[in-house]
Amino acid sequence: MTRSPAWRRARRGALGALTAVALLTGSAAGYSSAAPDTGKGGDRQPTVGRPAVDRDGCARIEDRLPTLKDWPKVDSRIDGNPLDERRIATMLKGMTLAEKIGQMTQPEITSITPEDVKTYAIGTVLNGGGAWPGKDKHATPQAWLALADAYWQASVETRTKIPVLWGIDAVHGNNNVYGATLFPHNIGLGAAQDPCLVRDIGEATAEQIRATGQDWAFAPTLAVVKDDRWGRTYEGFSEDPRITRAYGYEAVKGLQDSDSRRLGEDGVIATAKHFIGDGGTLKGTDQGVNPSSEAEMINTHGQGYYGALAAGAQSVMVSFNSWTNAELGIDEGKLHGSKKAVDDILKKKMGFDGLVVSDWNGIGQVAGCTNSSCPQAINAGIDVIMVPSEWKAFIANTTAQVESGQIPMARIDDAVTRILRVKLRSGLFSAPKPSQRDLAGSAKALDSKKLAREAVRESQVLLKNNNKVLPLSPKSKVLVVGKSADSLQNQTGGWSLTWQGTGNTNADFPNGTSVLGGLKEALGAANVTFSENADGVDPAAFDAVIAVIGETPYAEGTGDLRRTLEAAKIYPNDLAVLDKVAGKGKPVVTVYVSGRPLHVNKELNRSDAFVAAWLPGTEGGGVADLLVKGRHTGDGYTGKLSYSWPKSACQTPLNAGTEGYDPLFKLGYGLRNGQRSTVPALSEESPASCGGGGGGNATEDLDIFNRQDSAPYKSYIGSPENWGGTEIGPDGTAAHAEITVEPADVNVQQDGLKATWTGAGAAQLYMQSPGAGEDLRGYLNTDAALVFDVVVNQAPANRTVISMHCVYPCFSEVVATNLLTNLPPGKNTVKIPVSCFEAGGLDFEHVNTPFLVYTDGPLSASFANVKWVPKAGADPDARKCADLT
Repeated sequence: MTRSPAWRRARRGALGALTAVALLTGSAAGYSSAAPDTGKGGDRQPTVGRPAVDRDGCARIEDRLPTLKDWPKVDSRIDGNPLDERRIATMLKGMTLAEKIGQMTQPEITSITPEDVKTYAIGTVLNGGGAWPGKDKHATPQAWLALADAYWQASVETRTKIPVLWGIDAVHGNNNVYGATLFPHNIGLGAAQDPCLVRDIGEATAEQIRATGQDWAFAPTLAVVKDDRWGRTYEGFSEDPRITRAYGYEAVKGLQDSDSRRLGEDGVIATAKHFIGDGGTLKGTDQGVNPSSEAEMINTHGQGYYGALAAGAQSVMVSFNSWTNAELGIDEGKLHGSKKAVDDILKKKMGFDGLVVSDWNGIGQVAGCTNSSCPQAINAGIDVIMVPSEWKAFIANTTAQVESGQIPMARIDDAVTRILRVKLRSGLFSAPKPSQRDLAGSAKALDSKKLAREAVRESQVLLKNNNKVLPLSPKSKVLVVGKSADSLQNQTGGWSLTWQGTGNTNADFPNGTSVLGGLKEALGAANVTFSENADGVDPAAFDAVIAVIGETPYAEGTGDLRRTLEAAKIYPNDLAVLDKVAGKGKPVVTVYVSGRPLHVNKELNRSDAFVAAWLPGTEGGGVADLLVKGRHTGDGYTGKLSYSWPKSACQTPLNAGTEGYDPLFKLGYGLRNGQRSTVPALSEESPASCGGGGGGNATEDLDIFNRQDSAPYKSYIGSPENWGGTEIGPDGTAAHAEITVEPADVNVQQDGLKATWTGAGAAQLYMQSPGAGEDLRGYLNTDAALVFDVVVNQAPANRTVISMHCVYPCFSEVVATNLLTNLPPGKNTVKIPVSCFEAGGLDFEHVNTPFLVYTDGPLSASFANVKWVPKAGADPDARKCADLT
């Protein structure tokens, strides 16, 4: 049952009541985790159950959480059923090893047919971001249901007749489905500080999933994000574990429709992910190393799981990150292979009795494993193995490992028991085929516009409102500028139809409304003039200017930042647009669309009002509702920051309660309509980079290409067809007669560029920054190396060079013909000291092209993870300059 907005709104302001609205303040009161242990009797294990609730019946965001001395036992609201357990035991006795391993195997829909499901007794399938029935981005609900029916029918025709589960990445609505309403991403929901809203969105998302025939949502993400450079920051609700704890509980209740002690008929299986510590990696590196102490894992990164498991989450997804801290004696490595994390902590100590699923090819990152073989991961306690394409090899390898004793049969039986338990609890065994279930094919279920628009309104945070510019008069005549004003792609962000959220147009969201569209609704189309780049218009002719700018879409890996949080360096055109309209006598209102807080001092200085809009989804009208007076009858701006906002470009990590906490806007900040608060002129100091460059010593890696271009660098191909350079598109492709490029898997899914020189003439692949180049002397001073991963598919036939340019014709090169010819098969990491290029005359003070590969004959190689790494030139495996001639 959906609760009314008014009922929810009665309990708003949990964080706002704790913190005064002010700039440049210290840590907020009420954020300390220092409180008594919930365990009693000394060393007795603490217990966590249902959270305290507010009068609306939803979980309360507590003033503080108790400090736990150990992992708690979590009391799930979903009861065990002895009848289920007896039925499972009987089924298990009658299953063959092949049928058991089939239940544990999870292929992706692009690599498995319904007939395969029947032949191999497959237990679950999935579709990742950007996978659709028939590879049709615009597949209808009926097409989704037809494929769901086909998989289901195949599974019930097996000897065991165990129905198949279909899992889907539905992280802000059923975001793979054309026409579905997409909600704000989690970072925006965190700013709303409304657990009931999260429950309602969970319920609506479950209905959307049921409309297209899936059973299982890979959501919610429960990361407590500590470094906003992480490209998945927007998937976390907050840096504050108190919010994540309450939201984890309500998100799961909503998805699973579990108002009782059992899963509801209109729900889907929820997944608490990613266990554990994905938001705490060093430097915000995706899939990197979390160095937390066990106490930090328990009291910070575990909090969301206590809420989600207490609500009865039936699945937990393991995280890609490692858990390692040599000083503390922690060496769990990749968590997919950690028995301590998965079996000892999650299953035994916390008492989780549902199923544990791996992430996409996550087993392949465990030392000694591949994507299709990892007894360590299964023995660690993973029950369902997400092996998207190499699933047949996985089945063969796992069968052999059980037969040889590497994997005990008891471990297989435990995994299958858990899978069957979840299938029984979800009602799958008694459910008809997907197209005959409640809500199947329902257009109404996919349409959640009213709820999404409310969520957008609640999530907006007003950071600046000098002279009370907002809200605007409903009679205003406005000029709208900026790349994101009429871009549903930018507005929805990653995990929106496609994995990275790129390659979309407004037509791909037929039921969506852009911010521009919402403003036209609010003010009348005749009163709204749009000029994306603010060219050829006079701001003085309008009552106000509204600039909608910010980040462009990204998802995991590609969204990581390395060098700076300064928005003006990453998106210089946004500042150029503001410069055209600021100071012209009319107020400028900036709506900032982003997946994280960024250093926006320059943008703030050019704005009279500034709204953090996050990634609002398909309902841009919710943004306009608050910009225009009287458009909405509610309270206006009520959102509060759930992430601290930086005051300088290199200020990360930045978290409330830590030593030296000094943000521009602190956790819990947010202006309300009419509130008096003036943001003064801010420093526009702009360091060359964070931890690298200049004449000093570089301390941070210089990322050039990491799954995608790392700003400000862009990837190009060049040849006689266009030596000026053809930019490689967001889909990772470009083509000349002499060279073609397409995405490739080098380390992980589509993290590399496969370049093929056809032999038709000279050509080059290169990565370049605009302008006159950057001062990178700091890397030469620290004996850095150019480091990249490469798979050579076809060795070079002619002389091949790796080059760096200091604005052509200033350049230096080394010969790489023998290097690329003699590499062993598979992925190799190459390190070339940057000093090799100094010898060739490179001017390190003006480097604009830090990586270029050139040849005039046939060659095919896939390149990934291109960077300059301080001190790597001295590594034992670094190449010798003398060998590169």
